[in-house]
Amino acid sequence: MKRNLLVLLLLVLTLTISVNAQSKYTIRGIVTDSTNKVPPASASIKIKESKAGTVANSDGSFTLQSNSKPPFTIIVSSAGFTTQEYLVRDTIQELHINLSTEIVMMDQIIVSASRIKESFLRSPVTIEVLNQAAIQQTPSSNFFDALENMKGVQMTTLSLGFKVPNTRGFAGTTNSRFLQMVDGIDNISPGIGAPIANAIGPTELDIESIELIPGAASATYGLNAINGISNMKTKDPFKSEGLSFYNRTGVNHINSSVSSATLFNEFSIRYAKILSSKFAFKINGSYSKGTDWYADDHSDQYFKAGNKTNSSLSNINPGEDLINKYGDEYNSDLKTIKLAGKNYDISRTGYFEKDLTDYKIGNKKFDLGLFYKFNDKSQLSYTYRIGSASNYYQRGNRIRLDGEVIQQHVATYKSDALSLQAYYTKENTGGTGSFNIRPLAENIDLAFKKPAQWYRDFTKGFNNSYNIGNSIEQSLADARSFADDGRYLPGTPAFDNVRNQIIHINNWDTVGAQLLLKSAFVHMEGQYDWSKKIKWVQLLTGFNFRKYIITPDGNEYVNPSSFIDTKFINKDFYYQNYGGFVQGTKKILADKLKFVGSVRIDKSDYFDAKINPRLAIVYSPQNQHNFRVSFQNGFRFPTLFEGFAFVNNGGVKRLGGLKTVSEHLNVFENSYLNTSVTAFKNAVNSDINNGVSQSDAIKKDQALLLKNYYTYIQPEHLNSLEIGYKGIWLNNKLFVDADYYLNVYNNFIGQLDVTQPYKGTIGLTGGQNDSTATYVYNGGSQVKKFKMWTNSKSNISNQGASLGLTYNLNKKLQVGGNVSFAQIIQISNTDAFTPAFNTPGWITNLSISGKEIVKNINYSIMWHWQDKFYWNSPLANGDVAAYSSVDAQLTYSLKKLKARIKVGGSNILNHYYRQYIGGPSIGGFYYTTFVLEVK
Repeated sequence: MKRNLLVLLLLVLTLTISVNAQSKYTIRGIVTDSTNKVPPASASIKIKESKAGTVANSDGSFTLQSNSKPPFTIIVSSAGFTTQEYLVRDTIQELHINLSTEIVMMDQIIVSASRIKESFLRSPVTIEVLNQAAIQQTPSSNFFDALENMKGVQMTTLSLGFKVPNTRGFAGTTNSRFLQMVDGIDNISPGIGAPIANAIGPTELDIESIELIPGAASATYGLNAINGISNMKTKDPFKSEGLSFYNRTGVNHINSSVSSATLFNEFSIRYAKILSSKFAFKINGSYSKGTDWYADDHSDQYFKAGNKTNSSLSNINPGEDLINKYGDEYNSDLKTIKLAGKNYDISRTGYFEKDLTDYKIGNKKFDLGLFYKFNDKSQLSYTYRIGSASNYYQRGNRIRLDGEVIQQHVATYKSDALSLQAYYTKENTGGTGSFNIRPLAENIDLAFKKPAQWYRDFTKGFNNSYNIGNSIEQSLADARSFADDGRYLPGTPAFDNVRNQIIHINNWDTVGAQLLLKSAFVHMEGQYDWSKKIKWVQLLTGFNFRKYIITPDGNEYVNPSSFIDTKFINKDFYYQNYGGFVQGTKKILADKLKFVGSVRIDKSDYFDAKINPRLAIVYSPQNQHNFRVSFQNGFRFPTLFEGFAFVNNGGVKRLGGLKTVSEHLNVFENSYLNTSVTAFKNAVNSDINNGVSQSDAIKKDQALLLKNYYTYIQPEHLNSLEIGYKGIWLNNKLFVDADYYLNVYNNFIGQLDVTQPYKGTIGLTGGQNDSTATYVYNGGSQVKKFKMWTNSKSNISNQGASLGLTYNLNKKLQVGGNVSFAQIIQISNTDAFTPAFNTPGWITNLSISGKEIVKNINYSIMWHWQDKFYWNSPLANGDVAAYSSVDAQLTYSLKKLKARIKVGGSNILNHYYRQYIGGPSIGGFYYTTFVLEVK
């Protein structure tokens, strides 16, 4: 890493020295608000019909250089003000530009909705925009967290440094249905299958805006953009030159039950320089560290999973499975044993998450961009990004990412008509000490005592206590103490020693917990706008190609060819997809009616080609009123993990759904549904406790066992209908944005729990075939347990609506709010697994913001509320309580110093809440931010 950075820095230095500045014409001026005579938060100055431009300083001053000799026209714009044009006749006089306040400024240009520049108001689909002024005004602790306050967005906080946005239902801790991009570049971590939040994304200093599309976008973007996309746009060094510095100091864990108050620090620096009319570069660096939120939920999952064997016990559950305690899981660390003549489920003791990890988090990232202009209409750029993240992540289990490194190389060419991009992304999670928390706990217990011995000791301890007259419940407690005598205790040198050994061994099943991923992918895409050659319709065509390079790690991914020939065990294998699209946009009736139609075809290894069409209509009887309707079809191909997972995890193997991965294990063909296994064991244990022999009980109840009727994974399919309206009312004071959507899924991708007898064929008779039910009841080494990726058997549908309002009371005060509704409306009870909707029925945000309430002081307050909802995941299930939080900030601008200070907090009332079952408890975060800009 250090070597790469040194080479890049030397390259920048060489170019800086060697490039000679060409003759330029310099225009200087100052931009102010015509009403208050103060500079706007951010003003952009651009030469018309040219890419030459700049951004004004915090005091409103600007310097613009051009190769063209005046006269020419400049365009001046800023969020909240009317865009204005000025004729520049010479370079002698300094320009004094007064921008008129626009009460509701919605005439901005977007690109993400249709991959072409178009009006925000006339977008054919719902789109949300967070511009630079809004980013500066947000009370959220950083710009990425501000996504949560956008209309229709649900945020899931895995960690203080790892948040997952989602829209329109079926949220998860790994959101492979929502595409996150930076300047159109997919921000995904190849092996994990989802972005690590903003671990390698832009810094606060380099972010220009965020465009977010809630809902299906796969007809335009492919690559699994089935729930929505976000695109973070960074600053152009030709327009934003200079040196800037950012520091955020915060504190969290105030009045926490698990930690004393802790500090958070983040530092960022940006430097951009125009070396000539053709060449510019920018460098960004960021460093942050702090203490994460704790996940410490002690709720018991045993009974929630349908287990009933221990229901006769009132004060103790020896089979308990606490959510954030690991090594006590009912599905792998539990055994049924007979004590005092009755059967009881007994789980091993396990360890709490807070005893297994230190909750220290941090992020270091760096990016370098080199930009070369052939002319004002075409540009070539190269960007290198690298980030190292330490935080917490969750798929089936909680994962400690400790110094995961992601690198990205991006080459981009853009002109008025042609856009080409090629990039390479690689990750390495195992450089230091990334590990899976559940197998860490399980394997510490295994290092102390193997299960057979532990259960023998438990039985002995129970009998010792019960035989001297103690109650069943007291005897169970004494039995655990007896069996656990001498186990590794947190805080002791022996515990630390065995823990440190296990987290550096890459075998989760019996001895290790290390997370080791070194996958990568290569991506190429391009598009061409035929507008200059075809006049009657705006025609856009494009293509994309992606190839994953998967490095087998012996745990998460195994080369499928190694099942046939062991020489492939350590060989990389590949997974690729490609596609193309055609899109046409046509305006008629004096541009009041716009049609947008597109057809996309995508092909992935192991699957047939899939066609994704989209048709959208926008009707604008007036510029202020815009109605839209769209229908699109989308497909989602399985991610790497969903297709190729081969994870040994505490006796439960997570297995990808592709035939090439799982057919040799015969799981789909010969297994029982876990829901039926639980019902079967409950019935058998109940009969045994009522005096029936075990063999007779098994014969009596084996009809409860249901053979798995699911099969190998197929692409997920979606049909989506959306209608919406954007409009401006009340003399340009009120902005209204409303939408309704209906989604119908088939072949919904999810996980299925199954149990396979270690011998015999289900449904056949004779010999071992007659013993499959007995094997399943006995469990342990007589069964193999799997979590399979597969598809639902029935159609699933959901619907929702949202409404956003923004109103300016006067030129200084703005109020706004949005409300979103989501509902799953069709799901079949015949499905063995329930697609995890994981979405509140209602989410509401209300805000108030003011400019110049006192000279140089701005403020904003945001209230967020979301409804109670049910969370379903491989780790834990249950109701997530409704919660509300208040964020607030006050910003003071030191205009002469070209600096600003923001003081604020998120969840300032410090009411702790969880956003998902198994996740951390989130309290108040209070911060001070200092930003300095030097041209």
